[in-house]
Amino acid sequence: MREVGFIGIGNMGQPMVLNLLKAGFKVKVYNRTASKASEVVAAGAEQVNRPCDVITPGGIVVTMVANDQVLEVLVYSQDGIGDRLGTDGIHLSMSTVSPETSRKLAQYHQEKGSFYIASPVFGRPEAAAAQKLWILSSGNHVAKEKVKPVLEALGQRVFDLGEEPGNANVVKLGGNFMIMAAMEAMAETFNLAEKNGMDREMVAEVYSSTLFNCTVYNGYGSMIAKKMFEPAGFQLALGLKDCNLVLDEANNTKTPMPLANLVHNRLLSSTAKGRGNLDWSALTKLTNEEAGLE
Repeated sequence: MREVGFIGIGNMGQPMVLNLLKAGFKVKVYNRTASKASEVVAAGAEQVNRPCDVITPGGIVVTMVANDQVLEVLVYSQDGIGDRLGTDGIHLSMSTVSPETSRKLAQYHQEKGSFYIASPVFGRPEAAAAQKLWILSSGNHVAKEKVKPVLEALGQRVFDLGEEPGNANVVKLGGNFMIMAAMEAMAETFNLAEKNGMDREMVAEVYSSTLFNCTVYNGYGSMIAKKMFEPAGFQLALGLKDCNLVLDEANNTKTPMPLANLVHNRLLSSTAKGRGNLDWSALTKLTNEEAGLE
């Protein structure tokens, strides 16, 4: 189990692979854009040409990709991992995808004799690099025990959310929605302070040092106060994707989420204005514009 396959060497995947290498794992990597794997290859990872080539039969394959569609292609395609993972192999899915996709893939893997564990994360690339991710995990309890050394090499804590494979995704999407709502609230409050002649950054420091001394307010509060949305740790277009997933699940379960509809409109309008490549905190530019402060 000290050999791991890893698919998806993006802003999050790259530091995660580097941490696995530091922890002594032998890692095979695949990325659609091969050049993005150059740094992890230089650090000791082995690069392969097809997703299925990362597999050690009966071993562990980690996926960290952009969306549900990419994940499904990686599992179901001819060169994918679904048919080749082998008996007792484990697909450790760390992407932010819908609960329904996780349930469907878990059923598919079960039919193939392998396991699917959903383990999305809270944390931006800098948290991944510092091995400070918070990991949400759901799926078969035996398989979760087997992947524990991998997860411990990537994060500061693993939250076990039971055996229902979609549970981790529900909690992840809920967390992302709460971040979006907090960003909107911060923008409105900082605008109110600025229009009363106060310094936005000073006001942000007050809140992040007192009532809201937490990761989201400390991290995004500074960005929103400064109106600085580059470089993007998490792109706005991906935030829109996640908000769509939140609303899909809300519709599926008949759960009213009026605030989610508000931030969805912020994200949708921002994307229409060509801001999809900015950090997702750039949804607050619309709030600033409406206040005459942009």
